[in-house]
Amino acid sequence: MLTWRIGDVTITRVLESETPFLRGGGPESAVPDAFPEAVREIKWLQPHFADESGRMRFSIHALLVDAPGLRLVVDTCVGNDKPRDVPFWNMLQTGFLAEFEKTGWRRETVDAVVCTHMHVDHVGWNTMLADGKWVPTFPKARYLLGKDEWAHWSAEAAGEQRQILDDSIQPLFDADLVDLVPSDHRLSDEIRLVPTPGHTPGHVSVEIASKGELALITGDLMHHPCQIARPDWSSNFDSDQNWSRRTRHSFLAEANARRALVIGTHFASPTAGRLVRDEDTYRLDTGA
Repeated sequence: MLTWRIGDVTITRVLESETPFLRGGGPESAVPDAFPEAVREIKWLQPHFADESGRMRFSIHALLVDAPGLRLVVDTCVGNDKPRDVPFWNMLQTGFLAEFEKTGWRRETVDAVVCTHMHVDHVGWNTMLADGKWVPTFPKARYLLGKDEWAHWSAEAAGEQRQILDDSIQPLFDADLVDLVPSDHRLSDEIRLVPTPGHTPGHVSVEIASKGELALITGDLMHHPCQIARPDWSSNFDSDQNWSRRTRHSFLAEANARRALVIGTHFASPTAGRLVRDEDTYRLDTGA
């Protein structure tokens, strides 16, 4: 289990799944420009983020942030028992909750949950199936949902996205556990949201600052570290690819200038590192 320390704050990764990208529809298509030949040219991606053939690795995980007076979960993966259009996400049965409990946390001790956005692989464990009903997984937490993100999806959602709202968001409203917050909301002295739109209109990242140290949790402003080397590579899943490119460029410049630990929401192990200048762009130095 991966853990990082930022001043008085501990951040722990809880893994739901880690798989290779196999092109052909699904998360492996998240970065359409990242063909194996192009990925092989980015040598520093090997061996952690891609193999010698250029096949990339992809992770789905939650991040537990233990700060003074606040226990926060950032993004809640795909979830079990949920009907989904993508076959390998449909009706999952994973050991995510057992992995969660190995950290020493209990579901009842979580104070807050942040979803960087409302896509399928970021909201799933907001709820769990109990006696045939979707109930909040973290029953005493406040679920902090972006006002802009909710306004977009509640007005626009159809098909599977409507199903996602019905089984992973609406039960939180029904339980009166939702706080709709602005994209720059501050959770505590150490933790605040940072607007990073483009992947979705209300997408946010999470900044953690303590005792002169800084970490940034990306959300899906990047799906894979190849986008650090090639920030103009946008995702098929971005609602506005040009906007996401601009956001990525500004995020990388700021993270580099501030010497932030960048923790990728979908980056495979070792998942985090600091940016280092590499010609006209950057590479991720994981220290591994």
